[in-house]
Amino acid sequence: MSNPIEGLRPEAVWKYFAEICAIPRCSKHEEKISRYVYDTAKRMGLQASTDAFGNVVVRKPASAGKEHVTPIVLQGHLDMVCEKNKGTVHDFAKDPIRLVRHGNALMADGTTLGADNGVAVATNLAIMEDRSIEHGPLEFLFTVDEETGLTGANNLGTEFLKGRTLINLDSEEEGALYVGCSGGRNTTASWKLSREAAPPKSVTGVLHVKGLKGGHSGLEIDKGRGNAIKILGRVLLALQPAGVRIASLEGGNKTNAIPREAEAMVALPKNKWAAAEAIVKQFGDVVRAECATVEPDLAIGLEEAKGRKRVKVLSRGLHRKVLAAIAAFPHGVTKMSADIPGLVETSTNVAVVRMMPKAVEIITSQRSSVASELDELCHTVRSIAELAGAKAGTTEGYPGWKPNLDSPILKTAINTYRQLHGKEPAVKAIHAGLECGIIGEKYPGMDMVSMGPTLEGVHSPDEKIHIDTVEKYWDFLLAILRNVS
Repeated sequence: MSNPIEGLRPEAVWKYFAEICAIPRCSKHEEKISRYVYDTAKRMGLQASTDAFGNVVVRKPASAGKEHVTPIVLQGHLDMVCEKNKGTVHDFAKDPIRLVRHGNALMADGTTLGADNGVAVATNLAIMEDRSIEHGPLEFLFTVDEETGLTGANNLGTEFLKGRTLINLDSEEEGALYVGCSGGRNTTASWKLSREAAPPKSVTGVLHVKGLKGGHSGLEIDKGRGNAIKILGRVLLALQPAGVRIASLEGGNKTNAIPREAEAMVALPKNKWAAAEAIVKQFGDVVRAECATVEPDLAIGLEEAKGRKRVKVLSRGLHRKVLAAIAAFPHGVTKMSADIPGLVETSTNVAVVRMMPKAVEIITSQRSSVASELDELCHTVRSIAELAGAKAGTTEGYPGWKPNLDSPILKTAINTYRQLHGKEPAVKAIHAGLECGIIGEKYPGMDMVSMGPTLEGVHSPDEKIHIDTVEKYWDFLLAILRNVS
């Protein structure tokens, strides 16, 4: 098989990207990638240090003649979202990401690619290595656990960084400069698990929803994509006349991803099985018609779990409460920005449903660039959960990043882009959490901008990086480093 990165430029970035794709780095399991970065820096003769959480900072002296230039921090996160298609055999704890090239797109084989934020890690390593690049004093900040709690940024010591100008490399659109982001919180509803025996003469089956695109719960929340948990809840409600009883529920596994798949183990009266199959087929036709353009691969099915003995099901009261909550929880955009055209201001995602040993849980995620709206939406979701008989709680979450259009590093970046391309870059805010919000709180007055190459489908196995944008992003970043005064 040919090497999918052969001939790609810049060569050093792709070399390091391939290397880190062989290192396990799921969120909260960054020990090996953190050690790799630290050891690589030491091998290059650079100053490096780590903290108790696994964050790494590397310092590279200025090139000749640039010693008195403003120090720059280049920042990205070490972890990746580990998602795979059902049926894909892959152990994220030990198996390397298998790279596949499709024309101008680099993807993984049935899993997330990890370009979010592996491309930043690879970029930093390439700049650390290259002694020919013209730049002032540089700090390279590699944080951990961005994807499931921004733990690394939250636990940065206030003396860990010296620089007060930061370029975050975690945006996903070449030619765009990001200057603000939303804050976010998670709200969990939990019911005490109560079970009873399935009615006599029941048939056990598996009801599944799959084939959805999923994606980032901030960046793709406005695309109208299907939510597997919400659709599964609708199918289960449609099956009530057939006497369906729920034995188990499972859907989604990341709070920052729109769930692509969900399934329920159910018990149905034997004499209603055929009617249930007809209901599922008819409902599947209805939902596929609703979202045919956006979700052409949606599949809804009911299959008998042959050989399965009679199962225990949720008590009738718990069954009703959980389905009522799934139906009532909002999902999607709740408000668009009145100030920035096209920017989602506030949204919510029904992210995970799962059976715990003693509870049923539904986890939702709320985002907003307006703190008061975020508080209101979290209150709304908690209220729905409590009306459905659940215990509900909301995490502290992470802060947003308020745009500063007078930012010196932003002005340098805009002028640099104009010199390179003869046109203005897009200046945007993003409906997703960037570590800039937290870093800005830790280091008051930090001047920040965010940039990156073009990625699509992040947080899902459809994740891809547009190959041609990597070289453009690389040239742009190096030009900014040359132009900083």
